[in-house]
Amino acid sequence: MAQQGQVMSAEVVNEDLKARIKRFVRGASTEITPFDEKRLPTLVSRLPAGTAVYVAHTPSGSLSDVVHTALAAQNAGFIATPHIVARRIPNALALRRALAQLRGGGVEQILLIAGDAPRPNGEFASTQDVLDSGALEEAGITRIGVAGHPEGHKAVGPMLLWEALQAKQSFAERNGMQMHIVTQFGFNANAVSDWGSQLPRHQIHLPVRVGIAGPAPLSKLIHFAMQCGIGVSLRTVMRNLSGVGSIAELAISPDQHLLRLMAMVMPPAVRIVAPHFFAFGGCLETASWIEQIAAGDFDIDAEVGRLRLQR
Repeated sequence: MAQQGQVMSAEVVNEDLKARIKRFVRGASTEITPFDEKRLPTLVSRLPAGTAVYVAHTPSGSLSDVVHTALAAQNAGFIATPHIVARRIPNALALRRALAQLRGGGVEQILLIAGDAPRPNGEFASTQDVLDSGALEEAGITRIGVAGHPEGHKAVGPMLLWEALQAKQSFAERNGMQMHIVTQFGFNANAVSDWGSQLPRHQIHLPVRVGIAGPAPLSKLIHFAMQCGIGVSLRTVMRNLSGVGSIAELAISPDQHLLRLMAMVMPPAVRIVAPHFFAFGGCLETASWIEQIAAGDFDIDAEVGRLRLQR
């Protein structure tokens, strides 16, 4: 009888966990690139209307490409969120024109990031430079995403990162704007928990979308991780490629990250609102995975800490 009760208890726990995962993923955002515009009709069939779809400014794309694709995504019924990359903006006039086009097409939300180029293309070297320009207020942009770095940044020290977040939060409060954080993806399953516990200490109370790499081969994740410089966990992976699956502190699939997030205990002031899935495996593949998880078409394999898709 005791064994039967334990089995029933485990089933109840799994059902509760499954329900929490479904709710969490139903608020997910994801991303496309300007080269994915032709895939928007298929995305519409896989993601609900009102999903936040971020438009990445890839190295081979231009600001005008990002604007064009964002307008198409907004017109398709998504909350288009174009990347405005400070170091890739040619000049203030180009920024103002791009923002005016976006607002004219109904786009209200952007993701403002500095970018990793060693030298800026124009006069903007940081996100703070863009904020100080007054261009966002002039255009009527009311919602802004900014970057968070649970595993640190390859070129910026931790205290400067916290100070920058504080300055951005203060800007939003002064100007009556809604601001949220989108964290960089990583392999360290504990990094988000450690970083999140520090948010209240630094008086950061912005809502957080946790960045997670969508389903993709490990080789591709390492490629993008090297580009992004995500920190300590990348070096751990590179040292342990042959046994990466057995390294407890690493999470190399989106379901592993989701399960770790569900297990996290955060201070009450920390507002982790949803995941943001980076589409390194392709936007359609990532959208299909999100669709299946949000629909509950999965089982929880507690022994190995994975989600098993049912179809």
